[in-house]
Amino acid sequence: MQTDLSKFNVGDYKAGSKVKIIAWYLLNYYVFDTAVPWPYKFKEILLRFFGAHVGEGIVIKTKVRIKYPWLLTIGNNCWIGESVWIDNLDTVSIGNNVSISQGAMLLTGNHDYRVSSFPYRLGKIQLEDGVWIGARAVVCPGIICKSHSILTVQSVATKNMDAWSIYSGNPAAFVRGRTMRS
Repeated sequence: MQTDLSKFNVGDYKAGSKVKIIAWYLLNYYVFDTAVPWPYKFKEILLRFFGAHVGEGIVIKTKVRIKYPWLLTIGNNCWIGESVWIDNLDTVSIGNNVSISQGAMLLTGNHDYRVSSFPYRLGKIQLEDGVWIGARAVVCPGIICKSHSILTVQSVATKNMDAWSIYSGNPAAFVRGRTMRS
């Protein structure tokens, strides 16, 4: 049997009301996914208005894309770098003091290639406290990046990452433990 995209449907997946999605799409385009450096506090307020759970002291740079803020939790003192894409068809939970560097992608959705209609296959993403996702790195659906783990530049997390560990490559593999000086 071959892939037949004419049979694709989203099944019981529903992101939200069409009005809510369209309103968010416009705000996302003109406030978040733009080169205009809107104030961080303004972005924080908009995220909360659309249902995100957002802590204090967050930094959201320019050209950031967030699919659905109502499926997003961000802790305190987090940095989201330029051109980050949070493609959250499912929930994304970001702990405190997390850094997501430029061009990184958090992808909660994929397709089941084993089924001819190519249906969605979704998985939550959790970034625990102190995690650093390097520039242009990718976190795949269903992944937990445990406390203070690091995913290096252009690496792809296809499996959970242990606490206080550094991962690199595609697919990302353990490199060494993370140690910190005071």
